[in-house]
Amino acid sequence: EKGIAQPVPNSENWVLHISVTSKVISESSLGYKSLTQRHFMSGILSFSSIVLPDWCSTSSCRRGVRMAAAHTTHAGLSFEAMAIKPPSHPTYDLNGIIKLALAEDAGNRGDVTCMATIPVDMEVEACFLAKEDGIIAGIALAEMVFQEVDPSLKVEWSRKDGDFVCKGLQFGKVYGRAHSIVVAERIALNFMQRMSGIATLTKAMADAAYPAYILETRKTAPGLRLVDKWAVLIGGGRNHRLGLFDMVLIKDNHISIAGGISNALSSVDQYLERENLQMEVEVETRTLVEVKEVLQYASQMKTSLTRIMLDNMVIPLPNGDVDMSMLKEAVELINGKFETEASGNVTLKTVHKIGQTGVTYISSGALTHSVTALDISLKIDTELALEVGRRTKRA
Repeated sequence: EKGIAQPVPNSENWVLHISVTSKVISESSLGYKSLTQRHFMSGILSFSSIVLPDWCSTSSCRRGVRMAAAHTTHAGLSFEAMAIKPPSHPTYDLNGIIKLALAEDAGNRGDVTCMATIPVDMEVEACFLAKEDGIIAGIALAEMVFQEVDPSLKVEWSRKDGDFVCKGLQFGKVYGRAHSIVVAERIALNFMQRMSGIATLTKAMADAAYPAYILETRKTAPGLRLVDKWAVLIGGGRNHRLGLFDMVLIKDNHISIAGGISNALSSVDQYLERENLQMEVEVETRTLVEVKEVLQYASQMKTSLTRIMLDNMVIPLPNGDVDMSMLKEAVELINGKFETEASGNVTLKTVHKIGQTGVTYISSGALTHSVTALDISLKIDTELALEVGRRTKRA
């Protein structure tokens, strides 16, 4: 019916308030809110589902909407304060992913079950409970989710990202409006459970791979690239390239199209020189013949090559063991001239043997493409909820 674009006090950010019948939907850089004029927390509504009125065609209003959708940070929560920071990415909007997750959950109505069953003014305490042993990850991201839903929520943790949690441990609490907590619950847990599963497997593999470093790959869930790679860091692994933009990785299809490894390497060297680019260059090899060809090229030409991938040189045996002889020979041929990366047939059972061959890195797609979530729950303190309900005569 009406709306006003106005700056938030003491902030450079803009917020767009739209009044639709009795509900006020607020979209800001600090978070989504959905409440009635009586401060009724009804859940999240997708901002994109709201039709803007005709008056919202002025340049100032358009500026307000654009700024609300831009990359933002939350008050009181910064990357610098996190135990382990997420990888740096030039275009990835972590807050945008949170907003998208909340919006797809809420649809165009918000949490109808909350609105039907939970008193609007009830406040509760909820505890995070580990239901199995593992490495906890996603604490910082979960806190961002709660702040996005309702900045008035208070979150406390007894553990930090990367810590071990045992089954039955209560490692965090959130206080505030019951509606807000329930709306944020599933999104926060989805992130935490996935990230904790990745971190737990990464920790096990990283420990077994020593002295080699464990890497993930680009085999991540679409839209969750940064989240998955962040979890690997939390688990003690290292990040492979973030995407197609930050490293040259010459793989089998590039080699086939270029007409061979030497041609592919030559084309890359020419491209980087022409474009005045400096970045890591890795080439995939599948046989000892290809390893020798790469070494011969590097001995004759000035090259930007920094790493050689040794793909599928871990050979599975019928008895369930693995043959490492080909991988060991490749590492000996390279003799420290370049970093080496073992890839293929990497499992928790094989990674220790691979790490003993002298390779620099071991990459595993299974860290992120076949993740088993760590079981975590959020339990509301029922007695406290009933006590509040009795006080408000709504229990």
